[in-house]
Amino acid sequence: MKQSIKEILASKPIGREVTICGWVRTFRNNQFIAVSDGSCIQTMQVVVDHEILDSTVLKRITTGAAIMATGTLLESQGKGQAVEVKVRTIEVVGDADPDKYPLQPKRHGMEFLREIAHLRIRTNTFGAVMRVRHTLAYAVHKFFNDRGFFYFHSPVITGSDAEGAGEMFRVTTLPLENVPKTPEGEVDVKQDFFGKTTNLTVSGQLEAELAALALSRVYTFGPTFRAENSNTSRHLAEFWMIEPEVAFFDLKDNMDLAEEMLQYVIRYTLEQCEEDILFLQDRQIQEEKSKPEAERSQMDLTTKLKFVIDNKFERLTYGEAIEILKNSTPNKKKKFQYLVEGWGADLQSEHERYLVEKHFKKPVILTNYPKEIKSFYMRLDDDGKTVSAMDILFPAIGEIIGGSQREERFDVLTQRMEEMDIPLDEMQWYLDTRRFGTCQHAGFGLGFERLVLFVTGMTNIRDVIPFPRTPGNAEF
Repeated sequence: MKQSIKEILASKPIGREVTICGWVRTFRNNQFIAVSDGSCIQTMQVVVDHEILDSTVLKRITTGAAIMATGTLLESQGKGQAVEVKVRTIEVVGDADPDKYPLQPKRHGMEFLREIAHLRIRTNTFGAVMRVRHTLAYAVHKFFNDRGFFYFHSPVITGSDAEGAGEMFRVTTLPLENVPKTPEGEVDVKQDFFGKTTNLTVSGQLEAELAALALSRVYTFGPTFRAENSNTSRHLAEFWMIEPEVAFFDLKDNMDLAEEMLQYVIRYTLEQCEEDILFLQDRQIQEEKSKPEAERSQMDLTTKLKFVIDNKFERLTYGEAIEILKNSTPNKKKKFQYLVEGWGADLQSEHERYLVEKHFKKPVILTNYPKEIKSFYMRLDDDGKTVSAMDILFPAIGEIIGGSQREERFDVLTQRMEEMDIPLDEMQWYLDTRRFGTCQHAGFGLGFERLVLFVTGMTNIRDVIPFPRTPGNAEF
């Protein structure tokens, strides 16, 4: 089996023959080829011997070409690399026309790279982001597996709206040019593939609850979809969600699990992807220089990550947070875009970041929100005003996790569903878990792209998923 550049750099078999398979980044002075295979941020320098190689082969070695180079690994005499390959043979296995290949050895703008998302993964920035994304995903699975959780596959096609938001993608096989109608003039969904209205899921939570009330500890990790017509740097139409659900857990257990998970996966990735994170940190520092000083980040990337893993999260209620915000200097001086006047306010990112970055100077978990601004499945507190919800707030990004203890009491749940116009007849399967062997349970949701955004220091969520799906964009 051929070794990757990462493996060769780790073992450094000096004096032995190696084969490098990858893509040409640069070809300097008609002698030094920088080759990348995507296994790490580093390239391997391949040194050409013109007496050995055919000139027709050398002419085909251009930026973007795929090559296989075999030669002896030697300690490098030049700067920028510890070892290099003195080439014996080179085979160009895939040509790249230098006049048409869009990724030249120069800095490219993010908007341009989004237009060529099928090729942008070959750049240093997106290679680093994708390696970090992989490592975070692996760490998530490892964290839950090591703690006795079962990975549960919730459906992508569903007949329910977990959030009650209504912003869902319709799934249908009905002919759009001649949609069948009922005698009343409505769409005849009984003629559709599933015989009812179906959509792409917005969350795997409700199905995960069913599994938790049988397997005790489960988590989902899959794609979810929102048909929200938003073009901001924080929204995607297709994204991945991590949603654990645990039987016999209360709100405190839920907070403990979420805090432990976040610190674990970030610490693991910081250890495993040190070179990539340092590269992304340098990139971020260069970008920050072009911003007004007031808009620059207060922490570099590694400092921000250690801010999360080295601090115990501060825990307080929504009511306590409102009092802090109401009496804060930015609120009194009307510096907040959304002024906090009192109880019932839906907190914005600027409020969340103030609590984390200015007031407590550590990650924050807010609990016990007003029931009116939270979902029907969250457990009603004894005061009848709040629910046992929690949000975890991070620096630079605000909310990163939302969760709650779930409402396990049948009568209270049905009353909440009626208040929020959730159709009971379509949710009998969900209510069955409260009819038969109900127990307290809890869970949370973590948008994976938001986590990747935080750990990589990227500023647009479209740049942390391979092929972003946004309004008007479903390329590749």
